[in-house]
Amino acid sequence: MRIALDAMGGDFAPGPIVAGAIQAIAADPDITIVLVGDRAQIEPLLPPQYERIEIFHATQVVSMHESPVDALRSKPDNTITRSWQLLVGKKVDAMVGAGNTGGMVAGGLLSRRFLKGVRRPGIATVMPTAKGPCAIIDVGANVHPRASHLYQYGVMGSIFAQHILGKEKPTVGLMNVGEEAGKGNELAVEAYAMLKEGLKERFVGNIEGRDIHRGAVDVVVTDGFVGNVVLKLSEGVFDFIMNTVAKEIVAPLPNDRVQASKAFKEMIARYDYSTFGGAPLLGVDGICIICHGSSKEVAIRNAIGVAAKNVRVKINEKIVAELASMPQVSEE
Repeated sequence: MRIALDAMGGDFAPGPIVAGAIQAIAADPDITIVLVGDRAQIEPLLPPQYERIEIFHATQVVSMHESPVDALRSKPDNTITRSWQLLVGKKVDAMVGAGNTGGMVAGGLLSRRFLKGVRRPGIATVMPTAKGPCAIIDVGANVHPRASHLYQYGVMGSIFAQHILGKEKPTVGLMNVGEEAGKGNELAVEAYAMLKEGLKERFVGNIEGRDIHRGAVDVVVTDGFVGNVVLKLSEGVFDFIMNTVAKEIVAPLPNDRVQASKAFKEMIARYDYSTFGGAPLLGVDGICIICHGSSKEVAIRNAIGVAAKNVRVKINEKIVAELASMPQVSEE
């Protein structure tokens, strides 16, 4: 299995990115990593003797603050475009990147290589809940979706939850401002009807933001604007609470401070984004995993593991088959 890794993407590239790649190949003997980026910066970071790591030289980088589409077009030799070209050309089975999220998504949209039946790809990320992990889709790829896009997100999200998160019979909920049918704007009302008709008993109806971490459903469907706000808000609240607990509860403990600190660190590791590695862009022809911009080696290693798992379970084939078996919906 060959996986392209954008070695220059992210806040701390290339050091932690390359380190994560080295950890990943040590953990999985069946993968080869293709590091996409500046050879002169990458090679000194590799051990003297290494196997299953290749370098695909690319001279340009899309920075985190650039306009994604403009940068992709003005910098043809950028690492994101080159990674997508490797994926589209079937030179690799998956790609992983912690660079400009908009650029990662735009690269997929510009390739126009969607899975059969998919109308718009969406990013599915994993959120911790009281009942285990759940998936939320979309968290930023599609801020102006149609109802049919949200319907397909429900289908793709349930496939992801079943085969990646291990949910035997995933339940799906639609993010809304109230639980009652008929709540929300026109998009929400139309999407509700489609999800109810297509997913049958798997669709439990509308859910509110507070229901996510309670574990009310296995898959949360929403538009990319709301999903991204929910994701960033959850990250911020998590950091705030953990920092507050560390300062006001763990630090003042007179006894067993070492044990308390250990338990606290283990809890952070269990729920931190780096544990999940990255979020797949579902609906594209190939596996694309988008990582947090601040990802370091642990997150990159885990993201590569997520990419490999998506390839092994043949998630794209399952999405195509599921969409083909579902009721067809109108764009209108």
